[in-house]
Formats: sequence, C-alpha cells, structure tokens
Amino acid sequence: MAGGLKLERAVEALELLLGKPGGAGTDSGSFQTAKRAVLLKTLGSNLAALEEKLGQDPQWKDLQGLRAEVREQAAWIESSTDVTWCFTSQVLLLLLCLKKCMILLAAAYQPAKPNPRSAEVAPALSPDTLSISQQKTVQSALQFVVTLGLCPYLLPGVGIPLKHRTEFSAVVQDVVSLDAAPSAMRRLYACCTALLQSAQHPSLGNLILTRHLGDLIAGLCQLGFCPTKGKGEQGRPPVELQGLTEEERTCCREALQSVLDRVYQPLVVWELLVLQGGSKQTLRSPRQEVQQPLAQAPAWLRRLCGQLLSERLMRPNGVQAVVRGIMEGVGTGAAGGGSAEAAAADWKKCDMVARILASCPQQSLSLEDYYRGVCPQILDLLHIQDKLAAHQFQRVATTAVLTMAREHHQLAVKYLLCPMLAPLLLCRDVAEMAVEDLPAGTVLVKEAELSRCVEDVFKVYVVGNEPSGALLESLQPALGVIFSLYCFTKQNVSHLRSPCQGILLWVLEKSERGVALSLLEGFAGLGSTVQLLHPLCRFQVASGGGATIAVRETISDEDEALYQKVSLEQWQMEQLVDLLTLCQKSGLTGDFFIWCLKELTRVAAEDEAGLEASPLSPASLVEVGQKKQLLVLQLVAMLCESVSDTVFTDIAQVVEFVAVTLQRACASLARGSEGTVEAQTLSMSMGLVAAVLGGAVQLKSGDFAILKQLVPLLEELSCIHPEPVIQELAADLRITICTHGAFSTQAVGPAAQSTLGKKTGSSGLGGQTHTNPTERLEAETAGLSLGQPQSNEHSSCTKSSVGQRSVPQGENGESTGRKTHPSGSAPAAHTPQRLHELLLAAYEPEIPLRAAALRSLCRLVEQRDPDALKAQEKLLKVFLENLEHEDSFVYLSAIQGVALLSDVDPEQTLPCLLAQYDCAAPGAAGPQTAETRMKVGEVLMRVTRALGDMVCQYRAPLIHAVLRGARDPESSLRASSLSNLGELCQRLHFQLGSVVQEVTSCLTAVVRSDREAEVRRAAVHVVVLLLRGLTEKATEVLRDVLQDLYRLLKWVVLCERDEVTVLHAQLALEELSDIVRRFLFPPQSLEKKLVVLP
Repeated sequence: MAGGLKLERAVEALELLLGKPGGAGTDSGSFQTAKRAVLLKTLGSNLAALEEKLGQDPQWKDLQGLRAEVREQAAWIESSTDVTWCFTSQVLLLLLCLKKCMILLAAAYQPAKPNPRSAEVAPALSPDTLSISQQKTVQSALQFVVTLGLCPYLLPGVGIPLKHRTEFSAVVQDVVSLDAAPSAMRRLYACCTALLQSAQHPSLGNLILTRHLGDLIAGLCQLGFCPTKGKGEQGRPPVELQGLTEEERTCCREALQSVLDRVYQPLVVWELLVLQGGSKQTLRSPRQEVQQPLAQAPAWLRRLCGQLLSERLMRPNGVQAVVRGIMEGVGTGAAGGGSAEAAAADWKKCDMVARILASCPQQSLSLEDYYRGVCPQILDLLHIQDKLAAHQFQRVATTAVLTMAREHHQLAVKYLLCPMLAPLLLCRDVAEMAVEDLPAGTVLVKEAELSRCVEDVFKVYVVGNEPSGALLESLQPALGVIFSLYCFTKQNVSHLRSPCQGILLWVLEKSERGVALSLLEGFAGLGSTVQLLHPLCRFQVASGGGATIAVRETISDEDEALYQKVSLEQWQMEQLVDLLTLCQKSGLTGDFFIWCLKELTRVAAEDEAGLEASPLSPASLVEVGQKKQLLVLQLVAMLCESVSDTVFTDIAQVVEFVAVTLQRACASLARGSEGTVEAQTLSMSMGLVAAVLGGAVQLKSGDFAILKQLVPLLEELSCIHPEPVIQELAADLRITICTHGAFSTQAVGPAAQSTLGKKTGSSGLGGQTHTNPTERLEAETAGLSLGQPQSNEHSSCTKSSVGQRSVPQGENGESTGRKTHPSGSAPAAHTPQRLHELLLAAYEPEIPLRAAALRSLCRLVEQRDPDALKAQEKLLKVFLENLEHEDSFVYLSAIQGVALLSDVDPEQTLPCLLAQYDCAAPGAAGPQTAETRMKVGEVLMRVTRALGDMVCQYRAPLIHAVLRGARDPESSLRASSLSNLGELCQRLHFQLGSVVQEVTSCLTAVVRSDREAEVRRAAVHVVVLLLRGLTEKATEVLRDVLQDLYRLLKWVVLCERDEVTVLHAQLALEELSDIVRRFLFPPQSLEKKLVVLP
C-alpha cells in the first residue's frame, strides 16, 4: 500500500496537523501568547482538518491506508477523550508512517551507474533524504510530542519540568488532562515506544537522539526503574505508578541500555548528570530574575544515574567520554570563556572531574580492578591533540594522577607512575633484557615513546607541582636517565631539552636539601644514589627533533673506549655546573660547593690513612681513591670558574665555607704537609671573615651566633700555625666574633680592606713564606692570598699610590722589600734583582711559571717601570724567543709583551719585528718557522692598532713586509699575510698611495695562480675590504686599477671552483655595483640657497 506513497505526502500531513509550516514550534509568537482555551481549540481544529483531508482528497488515500496499517501494529496507542493526547497520538502515527515510507523508498532505490565522463558531478541523493524544510517540520513535530506526550507525565524531580523551559511549555502543562484514559504511565510508555521505533531510521534517529535525548532517557528510566510501591514522598498515588507489566518494564530497561550504547558517549554522560541533579539545583526561568529551585531527583533516580555513569566510566574509553561529557557539556571544550571568572570556574570543573575519576565507584569489584582499568585511560588524557580541549584534559589527568598518588600511593605507582616512567626505567634496568644478545643499533625506545614519556613527567610533576615526599621518591629512579638525556640534548637542538631541564630543576628545588645534595652527588658520578643511562645503551638523534635509545656499539680499542668514557664524564660535569648556575637563588649551589670541599678533605684524609695502613699498588690506588678525588677537584674547579662570585646566598653558607677551609688548614698543619694551595685558601678565608666583620655585610644579632662556630677553629689555628701574623689575626678575629664586633683590633680592618681590593693606608697581613723566586711568582699571579709574609715578626707596610715604592721595615730596622709585596697586583718595590729573577723565570721549563713571569714583565712594561725600560732590548729578546713556544698561554703572553714594547718605543721595535717577519728566526726550521712568522704578524697587527693614526708613518715597510709574505712557499703564511694586508689597509684608512698598483698586482696574481683555496679566498676578501672601506672614494683612489679589479672578480665568478671564493667575489661585485651606481646617479638633494646681493 505504501509503495506509491510519496515522502512529501507524509510531511504535508504533519504540516497540516501542526498548522502553518514553521509556525508551530515552541518559539512561535502565536503559541507564546495563546491561552489554554485557544490552544485546545487550535489542536482540535488541526485534528479535524487532517481527518477531512484524509477522507476527501483521493491523493491522500495511500497515506490513510498506511496510517491504518500502522495503527493496527501500534497496539500501545490507545484512544482518549483528551485532545492533547489525541493530537500527540496522531503526530506519533504520522512519524511512524514517515519512517515506514522512508524505509520503503530506500529499499526500492537503485542508484544509477556513475558516468566516467562526468566523474566530478556529485552523486544523486537517496529518495529517503529529508530536505531542510522537511527537517524543520519533523523537528516541530518532535517538539510537540515531547511537550504534550512525554514531559507532562514525568514524576517530580525526573527531568527538567515544563514550567522551567518556555512559557508555551508552562501553558501545555495545565492543558494536559491526567484524569482521562489512558493512564499517565501508558501514555508515557506509548510516546517513548513510538519515538524509539522512529529513531530506528538513521535520519529520524539523529533528530530525536540529538535534541531530545535527555527527555527520552528520563522517560525510559521512569518506566523501567521507578518503584511500583510509592512511599508518599513522590506526591502521587501508588495507582499512577502502576499500569505496566513486568515484560514492558523489562523492554524499557533494554531500550534504555540500547540508547545509551548507541549515542555519543559524552552526550550520554552530560544528560545523565543533568538527570541525576543535585541537592540544591536552581534554574533561571525565562523573563525571571529570581532563580527558582528545582525539585530534587528521587533517590532511586540518583542511584540509577550513578550506576549508569559508573558503567560509562568503566567502558573502553569511558574516562575520556566522562571528561568530554562534563567539559564539553558546559561549553568548556569549545570556548571556555575569556574572563577570569570563567577561567577560574574552568579549573574548578577540571578538579571536580579529577576527583570523580580518583574515586572508586561502588559497582567496581575492587579498588585494584578499578585502577587497572581506569589508569591507562587517565594517562591517555595527557596525549589529547585537540588544541581547544588539551589544557583542560591535561589538567584533569594531572590532578587525577596526583590525587590517586596521594590517596592510594602503592596502586598509583603500580598502575600510573611506573607505566608512565617505563621508557626511562627500561634504560636503567636494561640488563634484564639481555641486551648483550641484541645487535648494535637496535632501537630499545622509539622517539615517540621517549618524547611522550618526558612530556608526561613534566606535565604531572612540574605543572602539577605537588612536591610530596612519596611523589618525589617515585621519580627518583628515573632522574639519572633524565639527566643523561638532558646532557645529550645540550649537544644538539632538541625539543626535549626544556622539559628535561624543568624536571631536574623542579626536583632539586622541591626536594629536601639532603636529598638534593645526594642527587647532585649521583649526577656528578660521585655516589650510587642515581643510576645514569646504562653503559650498553646510548641516545641517538631522531628525525623529529627528539631522541631514541639504542644498543651501543662495542668498542674493541680500550684506549678509545676510555677516551669516550672520560669525555662523557667531562661533558656531564659541565652540564651539571650549568644546571647549578640556575639554582643559585635557592642556595643549593652554595651548599653543594661546600659539600664538595668537605668531600675533598674527606677523600684526601682517607687516601692518606689508607696509604699509611696498607700500601696499595698504583692501579688499585687510582681505582679506589684518586679517581674520586680527581672528580671532586674537577667539580670544584668548574664551580669556582662558573659560579664563584655568587655561589653563597647567606651568611650561614659563608661561615660553613670558612669552617671547611679552616678545618682543612688545621688538618694539613697537624700532618705537617701544608702546601701553597692550603696556605692561599687559608689567607683567603680569613680575609673573608675579616671582610664580613669589617662591614661588607650588614650583620644582625643572629648572625653572630652562626659566626661563633668558627671560634674553636680560630683558637686552634692561633695555637698551631707557624706564622706569627696568622696567629695574631686568628686571635683577633676570635675576639671580634666573641664580642659581637664591640672590640676589634687594628689588624681586622686592613685585612678586610685587602680582601675587598681597597688601596688605603693599612697594615699588610702575612700569609706564607716563599723561599725561592718561583714560589713568590706563583703567589703573585694567583692573587688569592691577603699578603706576603715577612721573615721577621709582625711588621707593617704602608702602600702609597701607584708609582711610589714602600719598603717594609722589620723590628730590627732592616728592609724586607725583597721578600714582601702586596698580592693581586704588581710588586710595590721593583729592584734590578727582582727584574733579573723574572727574566730567569721566563725560561723556566714549567709552563705556568714561565707564563706568569711573562705576564709580570708585561705589567712592568705597561706601568713604564724604569728598570724594565732600561732593559728594553733584553725584554724584546725574551719575548721574541718565547714566541716560538708551542703553548698558547706562553706565546700569547709574549705577543702581548712585544706589542707593549712597540707602543713604548716603535722606532726601535718595529724594524726588529719586520726583520723577524721577513725571514725565519735563527735555529728554527720547517713549519715552526711559518708559525713563528704568523705570530710576529699578529704582533705587527697589534702594533698598528696601538699606533692609531701614527701608523701612516710606517706604511711602506709594513705593506712591503706583508706583500713579501704573500709570496712565501707556506700556504698558511700566505693566507695570514693577505689577512694582515686587509687589516692594514683598514688601519691606513685605505690611503695606499703609490703602492696601490703593487697591491692589486699581488692580489691578481694570487687569485689567478695560487693553488690553495684558502689563499685565494683571502685575496678576494682583501678586494671586498678595499671596496667596502673606500665606498664613494673607490672611484678616486682605485681609478687606475678599478677596471682590472672588476675583470678579476668576473673571472673568479666564472672560473673559480671554490664556492667560498666565488661568494666573496659576488659580494665584491655587489659593493662595486653600488659604488658605480652612486657615482653615476648621485642622490639629489633639494637645497635652497639664499644669496645676498651686494
């Protein structure tokens, strides 16, 4: 019968029953203003119009027959005298007819074969597809069904009441007659059944389940789970709760479960939460400023919704569905609000959802089963890629992890933290995987896994920022691998560097100070508390900017393996020091520095005690003691070099540092093995205490209690130190501390001023005795001691301004100037014997002593010392001979000395240097000659910089010298000479004069004939410098050779094979092009000249 029925006919019937198309919705103005009588009259007239149309119009006979057929099958639709229910029944019948018609049309549809000639044309729509206007008609019909046939029959507290929706809904609630047959439960059952049957078609199901899911779920819950025996609190007689058979109630339960499984789960979660309600629900009615409270949901409904929500949560991907249902249901996922209040509410909702996830539902078999099923889904929330919702999901996951770790730590470690840290822990326990059997290069941890692991740790620990002891302890096993990864990322560009650094800094900051020091000890390789990356594994650079972990290749060469191991330890030590530079404000760096000093003292004492007790072989000694001592020494040196100026943040750390230094000094004196380093550090530490007491730090009353820790050490030092000056200073410091600064001797102030670097008339303090010139030289260059000791008892020396000499006098009136001089600067008294000692020290085989002597001689020349200026020839000879030394510290000091001498007397020094540059030094041969001449060239360039504009006087000999160097057989010297030529041209301001032809000829010959690419590069670079330096003057200065230079550059661009040389030539051509353009087309300047006529 329905074979010839058109889809449009069923939609027309719905339009006729509802009234004007699009005008019968709940938002229609006519219905919003209608009264109850008008509404009932309108519904009755629409029913009569539909019956008349079906009975009289022959084109509607097919629809009438189909409606009768559907009516026979729908036995649950009962007739009634209530107009509203009759209207609802007819709408439901027409919806069922529409559904059956759509099914028949889809079954009979046979799509045409696609035309290959018009493949871009869209395929034809299926005949059961609803147009937009038809969808609006169906939506209006569904609204009438829900408003008239479903919501009025819900119990109080089940769903949102009609009076809280729209004004039309409030009118409908009073129009529905509950006394007429059928009963309310039968009407509700019929309406839900018809909607479920209509929803079986995909098109109708989308309209029903997306817009009216909450009401449909509420009706099914009431039909299937509402208790049949009322207790009086529901407000309705028990008779109204009956009327359904147990079979029908079972069908309603099954239908509810089917709907919940079919629909998008976050939408189901949100509707169940709304249906469950709360104890104090409120809702704003339209045009009402006062919020009206909603009726509380019945207890059975709250329990049912809780059970259903728990089932949603325990399903696969249920955690994400619950989170999305809550967050997206309130608009957080899409917009989230832009104000501060919206953001705060956002975080509160995230924390609420996290608490829900951390609570085990009653339906779960056990807490461990719940954690086993939910924890992997919580970790998946950290990896959401949706940019709009990623922050909320990560907040939920982080808070849930922290809450679970706080409430059930063992289960959280087992099911959350260990799986999250698995890639890092795998690298530590890799021995259990029999890596020895795997081939080299086998990837153990992929880039995606490692990146995700590090990012998850950063989100949970650092962003979550809940530094509990248990949480920090759970991360500790993976910190060694994270530190190794951090060191690896510092070698290249990687997006993992920042999170690794953040994790390490967070752990060091939040951990207790003892634990943090233990971690730093493990990072430095001095302890076993931290396990770094397994030796059989190594990091590899990955294609995505991250890293992978693979099996390390076995190195058969023991020397190469040892070199790689030492290099890795050195690199990790450097990165540890860089990491500590970021922890200075917290005081951790200072505490670790003090720990290193204590460890150094302890290791040295243990080694000495071990040697005295049982002498060991050299190999075992290195293995047991010296390796650790060397590591500590290296770490202390790096800390001193990087963070020494700001290592201490409070007075307590300064006092502890001084105490460690004094303990080392006392221990060394007790053993009778005090050396230079111990003596200098002792003088420095005592000067530091004197500076603190002398006003460098604003001391409080509590600071003196900390300083009193030094009193026993100072007392011991004043008794056992052999130097009277140190004894007296220790005693004076002890007295000043004990009296809280009320009494201070004359020795404390000068010691403080000497430490702070002030040059005022004060007393010098003794520190140590040097018996030979080399020890005095080393102490002078070290700059650590407060002053040099005197051979007699206490005496004072008065320092005057620079240039004056002060000769200290001992008790017997004899001068002690040769044995005493202030530290940290050049000696105040220079005698010929002192200069002779420095000249002898300049030939010492020990590199530090030789370099220190050369530095001291440089200071004498710089200060225009008369004795040094008299021995200018000797000094020049010494400096030139030291130019041939291979150590950079030595020959750079010699270069500085020759440059200073040239600044003093260029007339005497420059000819000697030019002669050295033209030919090899006596006794030198081979590559050493070229190296020495290049060093002399560096000296010449320093001299030209020092001479400034005076260099024009020596233009000719300098240019001729470098031009001759450009023809040397050694390629490195030729390149160096051309580089010097370019700089010399710059210093001469390109005033080459008559030698411009020689310069261009030399450059042309080198570019065209030299075999070495680096020499040709240097020559072309000189041309670039000439053009760039002369700018507009190039057409005037180089007018005779400009054409030759242009042809040379074009030849280089066309014929040169070296890319760098071609690049230099292109740059020179660009400079030349700009110069010629500015010459031919000068910029026009609009000037107005005023001429006064006589």
